[in-house]
Amino acid sequence: MNTVTIIGAGLGGLTLARVLHVHGIAATVYEAEPSPTSRAQGGMLDIHDYNGQLAVEAAELMDEFRGLILEGRQQMRVLDPDGTVLLDRADDGTGGRPEVQRGELRQLLLDSLPAGTVRWGAKVADARAVGGGRHEVTFTDGSVVVSDLLVGADGAWSRVRPLLSSAVPEYAGTSFVEVYLHNADTRHAAAAKAVGGGSLIAPAPGREIHAHRESGDTLHTYVVLTRSQEWFAAIDFTDAAATAARIAREFDGWAPELTALITDGDTAPLLRPHFTLPHDHRWDRTPGVTLVGDAAHLMPPNGEGANLAMLDAARLGQALATHPGDVEAALSEYEQEMFPRSQAIAAEGDEIQQLFARGTSARDLVAMFTGAAE
Repeated sequence: MNTVTIIGAGLGGLTLARVLHVHGIAATVYEAEPSPTSRAQGGMLDIHDYNGQLAVEAAELMDEFRGLILEGRQQMRVLDPDGTVLLDRADDGTGGRPEVQRGELRQLLLDSLPAGTVRWGAKVADARAVGGGRHEVTFTDGSVVVSDLLVGADGAWSRVRPLLSSAVPEYAGTSFVEVYLHNADTRHAAAAKAVGGGSLIAPAPGREIHAHRESGDTLHTYVVLTRSQEWFAAIDFTDAAATAARIAREFDGWAPELTALITDGDTAPLLRPHFTLPHDHRWDRTPGVTLVGDAAHLMPPNGEGANLAMLDAARLGQALATHPGDVEAALSEYEQEMFPRSQAIAAEGDEIQQLFARGTSARDLVAMFTGAAE
């Protein structure tokens, strides 16, 4: 194996590059974004002890990872739409899902790689097989690389996926509308009190309000709406105030400390539609190319996406290290483990989504959480 080309410098692509580096295997990561700071990297992630943390261990970065953990953020509250607190689960340090900022975790991975590993501003225009398990990738600036192993870690709209599969993401029926509230304890005290020290969930049929307390006294709101893409397209998201008011109307009658998480945002509402690939998405073994993360198994947000991408990457890196000189054996081993693992998580997430679609209330959610704990 002479050249390993990874497309995408998200958590999956960077974890793969780091695990390969740990095992003495060089790789180059190509990323369309012009720099590591060109785009906000999203909010908090809970990194699970059964998948994401296994990847951190494989990357030999556990001590550094612990330094990123935001203490207390595993606290979880469930509220009724009228503001009644139905569940307030403290963070006692034993939850197994510590919270970190996505951007800080990504920077940790970047800092762990040799200089020059990531090529920024490299947007893929085309990828094609050139025989013998090798692939040629052409970038929009006209440059070309030929790789002995090509890995698509390039997310929902992967340019590598068509080499393996004709599957195209479909709208999942739900979308996030995100806003941030800054200096929350002083400027948004009622909303901050409702959220508490960690996360808040306030569900109702077809709509939910989620919020996280992030670093720096910031609240991050995720409004979840089961609406068509046409419904969202009718909203002018360039008018922040009107958009916030329109989204808040879907929560008429809810407690003001909850609707304030929408209307009092310090950032313009941002629409994030959810897309999905079929749960049983897989492909025949194709020489010299594979996928990790959302490129392989895109699913609506269920708390597992980043964790799965990192574990995919770690398992692939370990398989390549275990089978030196036999890329196909490594890819076969990786895919045979990854396909059923991701399919099980997707089915689990779909089951939860269906519960909400059928009208799960806050009290139903509490019963589900407490029943699972018992």
